Amino acid sequence: MPGEANQSSKQLLDAHPQASIRPEDCQRASIDRSGYLPESFADGVVFARSTADVVLAMELASKFGVKIVPRGAGTGLAAGATARRGEVVLDVSKMDRIISIDPVEQIAVVQPGVINAAVNAAAGELGLFYAPDPASTAICSIGGNIATNAGGMWCAKYGVTRESVLALTVVLPDGQLLRTGRRTIKGVAGYDMNALFIGSEGTLGIVVEAVLRLRPKPIRTATAAAYFPDESRAAQAAAAIISARLQPSVLELMDGPSLWAIDGALGTGHRELGGALLLAQTDGFGAELEMQALVEAIMPLASRIDRAEDEAQAAQLMEARRQAIPSMEQLGTVSICDIGVPRSKLAEALAGLAEIGERRGVRIFTIAHAADGNLHPVIVVDPGQSITSGAPKAALADMFHLAQRLGGTLTGEHGIGLLKQDWLEEEIGSRSLRLQHSIRQVFDPQGILNPGKGI
Repeated sequence: MPGEANQSSKQLLDAHPQASIRPEDCQRASIDRSGYLPESFADGVVFARSTADVVLAMELASKFGVKIVPRGAGTGLAAGATARRGEVVLDVSKMDRIISIDPVEQIAVVQPGVINAAVNAAAGELGLFYAPDPASTAICSIGGNIATNAGGMWCAKYGVTRESVLALTVVLPDGQLLRTGRRTIKGVAGYDMNALFIGSEGTLGIVVEAVLRLRPKPIRTATAAAYFPDESRAAQAAAAIISARLQPSVLELMDGPSLWAIDGALGTGHRELGGALLLAQTDGFGAELEMQALVEAIMPLASRIDRAEDEAQAAQLMEARRQAIPSMEQLGTVSICDIGVPRSKLAEALAGLAEIGERRGVRIFTIAHAADGNLHPVIVVDPGQSITSGAPKAALADMFHLAQRLGGTLTGEHGIGLLKQDWLEEEIGSRSLRLQHSIRQVFDPQGILNPGKGI
């Protein structure tokens, strides 16, 4: 619960004109969508409205030794933006301007609080689009996407956030400004500092401006929903598409429990049509031709294939996928895992997840970016039940070990945050962990930026 701010926090909060110590602000700013509930809440919140506000906050934090938790839209799924007593949240959600869009260079300059979907809406008016497309596009911010190197459905063809950010302006822990990258597509002068900050989970600096790479909006798209008797057949179909040397822009897999949750929330009937669903979309001038080849590749495995007849039907299918996790959130408290495996191991991973759920006695709903092997098994527990202890935590550990056993990773796009730290060293090794700690120490020798998160 909110309490008396410690002396260092109080000095910062008293000195910053955009600070709040209202209990409701402190509580709201201390939690994210991960399901993790801290035992206490932040001492206060700074609602930055400009780069100058961020610089002042970090100068004060450095002067008084205040621990700072950066926050964007609060949609993170690894507790990376959670805060507790003794910390101050630096909220950049009000820095939400699209500064400019250059249709010739195909770039957008934005502040970190801009919502992902807003960038695409503005770019779309100029015949362009921003490729990183998390399912939470309507509510997640560009700053948060950069912090976690977010992916999304279009990453099957266009890559993750790192492939679409050209340059950054960052406020370092001591308040100094650093500019990384450049506005050109190519550039190899010096180390790639841009790439270092992308995915750093707010541990090295706070992004206050980003230059994003836009792309020409596809002239055509084709969308299909393929239903299968079970998840194994759906995974085999995804492998067949990849083996056929096809490159859909979207290739999403939803298992039977996920379809049941979506149907319950949206009133659809996907579960009646199959035990698993593979949602595919192709784009470009040859979209229809590529979709026909895709359908032919999976037809021996599918029990039913429905092709969208118009943009409205395609949008309905895509929206069903976007609403998968919100549908599960209606059933209880969720813990969303983010493992990645080699694409050839997708069927084995799905079988392993089902076994974990049965053995641990927890409900697991799985959706996956099938084109790149990134799975999101979602544990759903009763409201108020902890996701960080007991059977849910044991199931999470099992999932991470499953991914590692299959040659994969414990996080594909959500980040380490607070929830996955117990298993980080197992994946990257002690030598790599020590090296990364030393990198963090160079940027933040006082250890004041997002303590206890990420590396």
